[in-house]
Amino acid sequence: MEQVTTPSALLWFRRQLRLHDQPLFEVIDPDQSVCGIFILDPREHLAEVDGTSRTGSNRMRFLLESVAELRTALAALGVELLIRVGHPESVLPELVDRLEVQRVHYVEEPGTEERSVERAVLSTLGDRARPLPLDTLLEMEDPRSFAAELPEVFSRFRRVAEKKMQLARPRAAAVTMKSVRRPGGVPLGDLPTLEELGLPAACDEPGGVLAFRGGESEGLSRMNAWIFEEDRLRRYKETRNGMLGADYSSKFSPWLATGCLSPRFVASETLRYEAERVANDSTYWLRFELLWREYFRLYLVKHRGTLFTPSGTQDHVMHWGNPSGHFAAWTSGTTGVPLVDANMRELASTGFMSNRGRQIVASFLSKNLDVDWRMGARWFEHCLIDYCPAANWGNWAYAAGVGADPRGFRGFDVARQARQYDPVGEYVAHWLPDELEGLQGSERHEPWLHGRPRPIVSPESSLRAARMRWDQARADSELG
Repeated sequence: MEQVTTPSALLWFRRQLRLHDQPLFEVIDPDQSVCGIFILDPREHLAEVDGTSRTGSNRMRFLLESVAELRTALAALGVELLIRVGHPESVLPELVDRLEVQRVHYVEEPGTEERSVERAVLSTLGDRARPLPLDTLLEMEDPRSFAAELPEVFSRFRRVAEKKMQLARPRAAAVTMKSVRRPGGVPLGDLPTLEELGLPAACDEPGGVLAFRGGESEGLSRMNAWIFEEDRLRRYKETRNGMLGADYSSKFSPWLATGCLSPRFVASETLRYEAERVANDSTYWLRFELLWREYFRLYLVKHRGTLFTPSGTQDHVMHWGNPSGHFAAWTSGTTGVPLVDANMRELASTGFMSNRGRQIVASFLSKNLDVDWRMGARWFEHCLIDYCPAANWGNWAYAAGVGADPRGFRGFDVARQARQYDPVGEYVAHWLPDELEGLQGSERHEPWLHGRPRPIVSPESSLRAARMRWDQARADSELG
């Protein structure tokens, strides 16, 4: 009888930098020899947009730490992780030939650029490329077909998802694997440093909410500590709009964005918490936010490049004046409006910002400052350690009123937000100690009323002007 040899395979790790709930492991036979590969694509991370690299130092450091830990974890299973800097459609065919593997497995991504790369890889590898479908939180046979029929309003999707769809179960972890024999002429590849990538050093900011470190073990440790050891999930819905401190929110997002944490596993842990301790609005709310993440990923699959246009998916034509100096003041945290400036300085220093802060600064840029929302989305891409194309661009389009779930004009009254979420100015004083020195309580939110410089725009009148622009754009759209 002829002996059947199991084809060897190359596992291309992209945004699933973990061992637990790993979709790539589902397609591997126990007798199959495998090798891992991570490719840092300069087009995705190092290219410059308007003079700024797409990935800043904080985000890059978190990513490199995550890849380094994945390499160590795979080595413990007996598998090597090769590391390359280059274009996947060029790197992968060369490695396939030199390693003499028969297949390349990878998980499809929802982003338009990622899908373009996938097409290029398929073109060069042919049937040796074995893509796996989009990794989803919910059970679905064909995510792309499901996305084609996705409701335009999140609440409709949520009702269907919660009533008729099951959360997908986490996949079993691999115990040991067989490694492809790597020829001596094929280097393992070193993880590049920030300096080698042309990025400045990333220093820990002592005032940050958390000392974020990339890697699966860090993500799992944070999740277990926040949910179970410190019992923070119990009151999450009450605390989630905070802006200071480590524990007002889960802060799982950096590890979810890089795939160091699986959303399926996080959801399953909230269910375990409910079974062992308590089920309430807070425990539900974390799964609710995972559903929003799922929705934005499917929304990007459905709308593709339309999401990145000025009028977004709603074809609501808006025009931004982009006044000179406004965007620079916003990115540097020097608009003169403390709640905006404090959040922007936290972002630049740490690569992180609270969800409440993100909503406030997004509204202020596109409404009060009259700046194209896409410029803000690009700056977030550069800064955020939890940057996710679908969530970032989906949320920005939503904030600008040209994305999912449109509800007319959406503009935040900064003074009201300050009174509600930072009533005594503790947060703004933390990030603007020099500018607000000597001011107390609510004085910190309107320092121009107490002898300090006026902001570059009046928060009140600029918001009224934004509403007028919105109403005019809506009227023009209706006239055709």
